[in-house]
Amino acid sequence: MTDVNAPLTPEVSNIDDALAALQSGNLSLSLAKTAADIDAAQALRYRVFYEEMAAKPSAEAARLKRDIDRFDAVCDHLLVSDRTIGEGPAGVVATYRLLRGSVATEHGRFYTSGEYDIANLYGFPGEMLELGRSCVEAASRDRPTMQLLWRGIAAYVFHHDISLMFGCGSLHGTDPAALALPLSYLYHFHLAPPALRTKALPELYVDMNFLALEEIDPKKALASLPPLVKGYLRLGGFVGDGAVVDEQFNTTDVCVVVKTDLVTEKYYRHYSRTSTEAGAGPAAETD
Repeated sequence: MTDVNAPLTPEVSNIDDALAALQSGNLSLSLAKTAADIDAAQALRYRVFYEEMAAKPSAEAARLKRDIDRFDAVCDHLLVSDRTIGEGPAGVVATYRLLRGSVATEHGRFYTSGEYDIANLYGFPGEMLELGRSCVEAASRDRPTMQLLWRGIAAYVFHHDISLMFGCGSLHGTDPAALALPLSYLYHFHLAPPALRTKALPELYVDMNFLALEEIDPKKALASLPPLVKGYLRLGGFVGDGAVVDEQFNTTDVCVVVKTDLVTEKYYRHYSRTSTEAGAGPAAETD
């Protein structure tokens, strides 16, 4: 069995092989290949978003107990599976939905553009990647699962030569005033530079600047952020101008933008070792 700490060189040309090489114990990585794989991701999303986080399902979603939208058919779905739970789709415990710019252009638009004006991102050189619909089964929210999910994204980013990642990061709840500390922290400390600054659509725009800079305890504010948003910030991520309340999903969203320099750097650092280096054990990973 291939271990997550085994060497993986950048010469790996097949994304499926690259992901398969990143197994960790009972956990494995893959992209959805069949309708059953996508169905498993949609079922997991329903359990997390609707049953756990109290999102409001459509009649069809409630009937099927699946989180479904039109983007599912054109996106790649990154899956973490736990073979102790089940084989194939039955073992899916984590997922991320990935939409490359070349695919979005061909099929219409990005999901994020329903909440944010992202026009200026198209001026950034190279391929873009939208990240969305990330969720992990409650019993699997541990370090190994999250590490593997991030490593899968790094491999995907490297394979497709992605230069910019973005997507909606969600804070739980629909009362922005109750989220004054984390939103103000993001505004004062992580606002994107003008060239990469998306902006909430005018009819959805919520000002994030609730608290003055001197009123913010950065350590406390950082601790209040969801793990996913903190992960983006650790990679040097920025946020756009304005939050958006998503009543359906019971969240307040921010648009996160990440240049992938550090992502590919981590890919090299973790997976481009010689056999001797790999035998010395893994480097520290905090994402």
